[in-house]
Amino acid sequence: MATKTKIEWTDTTWNPVRGCTKVSPGCTHCYAETFAERFRGVKGHPYEKGFDLRLVPEKLMEPFSWTESSMVFVNSMSDLFHPDVPEDYIVRVAMVMAAANWHTYQVLTKRSERLLHMLNGPLRFATGSRHIWWGVSVEDVRHGIPRINHLRSTSASVKFLSIEPLLEDLGSIDLSKIDWVIVGGESGIGARPMEESWVNNLLVQCRRAGVPFFFKQWGGVQKKKHGRALNGKTFDEFPLLTNSVIPGRDRRHQMAGLLEQNFAKRG
Repeated sequence: MATKTKIEWTDTTWNPVRGCTKVSPGCTHCYAETFAERFRGVKGHPYEKGFDLRLVPEKLMEPFSWTESSMVFVNSMSDLFHPDVPEDYIVRVAMVMAAANWHTYQVLTKRSERLLHMLNGPLRFATGSRHIWWGVSVEDVRHGIPRINHLRSTSASVKFLSIEPLLEDLGSIDLSKIDWVIVGGESGIGARPMEESWVNNLLVQCRRAGVPFFFKQWGGVQKKKHGRALNGKTFDEFPLLTNSVIPGRDRRHQMAGLLEQNFAKRG
């Protein structure tokens, strides 16, 4: 059984890559970096090397071992499309997602140009699968809006936006071909404030476009104190799920074995 996570819009996390580097203002108070760096130098800990980027190939087959269909946030502690992650490794991650299709995968990146290149190229085989959701982070106009345009230009069947931490009013945004929007404020020490009008602006646009809206949190230093209610309501909307029935243990092992053989042939 997969380990549950406290992230409100998913069930579990899967990290075949660990570590990352900052690329835009949304990364300033990165929760993943803060967590990982606590364990730098702790012998034997998964984050013994802190937030340094590294591949974790022993985690690749993990989804085949989970005995319940889950919503899976891919690389909650990294970015699959980081420039230092080899293209062939990204393809392998996508092959696992395509094969273990009883789960729903949520892939989120700030490297939208590489996402566009790969989804329209070596990852095209995975774009028709509605159980794989491809998303981009959006924190402001300068960095976020171009990412939305890159995502929209892909052939992905399900596209989503993680608008968190929302750092300013985004104004009018184009939600055509977007299937889901998550909005949230920054949390933890040094959290930058988010105004209610910015959130309501996005809610109204999602309603007009017919896009499911998920409000994650107001954030702040004590995020539980501020809660998740917007206009007196909780918004927990998702796109339509299309999970397949989970195969038996023997069948899952067989599928994983065949995929590993495929990996070996690829070198």
